[in-house]
Amino acid sequence: MVRKPRILDRSSRRILAALDRDPRATVGGLADALGLARGTVQNRIGQLFDGATLRPHSITVHPESLGYSVRAMVTAEIDQHRFDEAIVALRDVPEVVECVAMSGDDDLMLQIVARDADHLYEVGQQILRCPGVRRTATSLVLKELIEHRMAQLLDD
Repeated sequence: MVRKPRILDRSSRRILAALDRDPRATVGGLADALGLARGTVQNRIGQLFDGATLRPHSITVHPESLGYSVRAMVTAEIDQHRFDEAIVALRDVPEVVECVAMSGDDDLMLQIVARDADHLYEVGQQILRCPGVRRTATSLVLKELIEHRMAQLLDD
C-alpha cells in the first residue's frame, strides 16, 4: 500500500532544493547554508525519507546507462473485474518503469524501456499476456524534451 505524502513546509522545501543542487551535501553544510539548526536539518531529512515523501533514488538513473535505449508509452485497456490482477502482473515486468491510472478511453498509461526494437516487441507481448489486459497501443518516445522534474515546485 502506498502511503500518502504529507505537504512539505518551507524549511523542508529549502532542504530538498539544496539537496537537489548538491546531493552530497552534509547535514552540517546544509544547516550552515540554510541558516537552520543542525538538529532541525537532521530531523527533517529523517522525515523526508519516511517512504512516502521522496521517491527512491533509482528514479534518477537514466535507462540508457543500463542499456535500455528505447523508451515507449503504452496505453492499456483493462478488464475491470481483473484490474488488481493486472496491476500485480504488470509489477512483475521489470521494463515497466511507471504505471498510472487514467480517465478516458484507456485505463492505464505505462512507461516502458527496452534494449532495442526486438526487446520492445517482447515486452509488449509480455504486457498483453498479463491477466485482464484486453488491448494495448504503443507509442515510441523519440526525444525527451522536458526531463522529469520537481525542483521548480520547491520554491514557495
